[in-house]
Amino acid sequence: MATTKAKKAETETTEIAEESALNELFIDELKDIYWAEKHLAKALPKMAKAATSDELRAAIETHREETENQITRLESVFESIDEKASAKKCEAMEGLLKEGESIIEDTEDGSITRDAGLISAAQKIEHYEIASYGTLKTLAATLGYTEAADLLDATLQEEKKTDGLLTELAEAGINQNAKSEKK
Repeated sequence: MATTKAKKAETETTEIAEESALNELFIDELKDIYWAEKHLAKALPKMAKAATSDELRAAIETHREETENQITRLESVFESIDEKASAKKCEAMEGLLKEGESIIEDTEDGSITRDAGLISAAQKIEHYEIASYGTLKTLAATLGYTEAADLLDATLQEEKKTDGLLTELAEAGINQNAKSEKK
């Protein structure tokens, strides 16, 4: 009986959450990051091609594969809350991707300075994603969407790992080598 009572309370809480303004915000933010991830997946091959170091190129290519999986995971998040996966233009990601394109255009092809710039652009993207997924995970938990929260946390951990890898690449030599490059 206690289990039935707890399940009924959980169902009622979820029904209230589904009708809340917070739930609407959550879905809106999901649509935003869904757009962001889809557009990032399209931009990453260009960033990888522009990279000079093999290590940075490999890191970007690996993250492109992760991004494709994250898109699929987001579709599972939408499914878990009985929503159709749809995208809403993410102005923030659009700006971050334009900044990355600008770095490619403004740096010399084959330079380590370009790699330092690509790392900068990529980390800005990662930090945006970390903030987005952290917020979404918290909102999902607050709304009682346990499965969604777990899926979002998996992506959050991947984004943190990628950010750490980018820092390692910068500190392991890219920034030092770029420092000695002439204009």
